[in-house]
Amino acid sequence: MATNMNKKPTRAEAEAAIRTILNWIGDDSTREGLQDTPKRVIESYEEFFSGYHLNPEEMLRKTFTETDGYDEIILLRDIKFESYCEHHMVPIIGNAHVAYKPDRMVVGISKLARVVDIYAKRLQIQEKMTVQIASTINNILQPKGVAVIVEANHQCISTRGVHKAGVVMQTSHMLGCFKDDKHARQEFFNLITTPVTKTW
Repeated sequence: MATNMNKKPTRAEAEAAIRTILNWIGDDSTREGLQDTPKRVIESYEEFFSGYHLNPEEMLRKTFTETDGYDEIILLRDIKFESYCEHHMVPIIGNAHVAYKPDRMVVGISKLARVVDIYAKRLQIQEKMTVQIASTINNILQPKGVAVIVEANHQCISTRGVHKAGVVMQTSHMLGCFKDDKHARQEFFNLITTPVTKTW
């Protein structure tokens, strides 16, 4: 869980900071349309950055061992997430594909999505987030291997700077058999790229 050595500002101080920014950009924070904006922004930030107050490891503590010997890949693909760039505080929007090959225990699939969300709901760079997701699953479940691929659009490149819309950044982190065994790695890649025909 993230820690901060500095004393946390009060809500009133946070709202005052937003008013300062509104005035700095050239608007009038006292005008009717902006009077409640600082309150709304702080409420939004509580949701956007809720991952700072949650422990991703705790999400994986409840495991199951009654699997009848299942030891093949477990994959949760296309986990949609929204995060924020720690350099510019603009959105990172994308998908994560998370897989592991169990050794002795498995975890409820919703917990994998929650781990992605907890790390996404913090100021991030995609490379670090990819490693954090994989390392947490590996440390708690101790599987034979973990594979994580993250694909995302960064508004810090599409809405500012070089203004390159539609660019997708891909990052991956492989551990255990997915790193050491090219066949396991290829199976993972095949699974995430195979079209799924939904009949439900």
